[in-house]
Amino acid sequence: MSYKLKLDIFEGPLDLLLYLIKKNDIDITDIPISQITEQYMQYIEMMKMLDLDIVGDFLVMAATLMQIKSRMLLPPDPNQEEAEEEDPRDELARRLLEYKKFKEIADCLQAKETLRRDLFSRAVDGETTRQFIEEAKEICFEASLFDLINALTDALKKVPEEVIHEIITEEFTVENKLHDILHLLLNQSSVLLSDLFQRSRSKIEIIVTFLAVLELIRLKEIKAVQKRLFEDIEILRNTDNMVPLKRGEP
Repeated sequence: MSYKLKLDIFEGPLDLLLYLIKKNDIDITDIPISQITEQYMQYIEMMKMLDLDIVGDFLVMAATLMQIKSRMLLPPDPNQEEAEEEDPRDELARRLLEYKKFKEIADCLQAKETLRRDLFSRAVDGETTRQFIEEAKEICFEASLFDLINALTDALKKVPEEVIHEIITEEFTVENKLHDILHLLLNQSSVLLSDLFQRSRSKIEIIVTFLAVLELIRLKEIKAVQKRLFEDIEILRNTDNMVPLKRGEP
């Protein structure tokens, strides 16, 4: 992959573990380490394929998971005195619980900041007010990097194997896809990420589309949101980053 995407806005290894725990409805204090390690490694493989610059941070946690997994597979030492041995997962569970607590506090502070900003917003005209009221009726959640990778994985699974004799001469670039997505959002308010993938005719085009979405999120040009956790991801323009037209401009 020739396009190297530098991400500085997405989550880290502990966030991925919490994401997998929530997705699989798992108790943090009783993590099925083999299952979580396998799923965790699948996400790392996707990050490697996409050539994301954050993979190194995740490999350290992967080594920790493999170490815990190997310790749990070892039989008990018969020469060791019979005493309650610490579960190899306990330290990881403590880290996750502490991180989850601080993350919830940060989310709470962010929600309060957003509420205060909305309470003291500038006066707007009647049409804009009605639009805000309509938008406020439906609450959406920002999709995480892992939600996006999960959507990409599903899309790639649905693409049939390319016919050997088929010759694809069209070249896809991230830059071209950036413009395609932004142009599409000029004509419609939002588009499902799955629909963007369905427009693609090959796995390469799907991957390039995905990288373009990540780049637009990094540039704060678009938002990726979900109406409910783990559901379809909707792509829409980031109105906070759009320069409003001055009065009299077309």
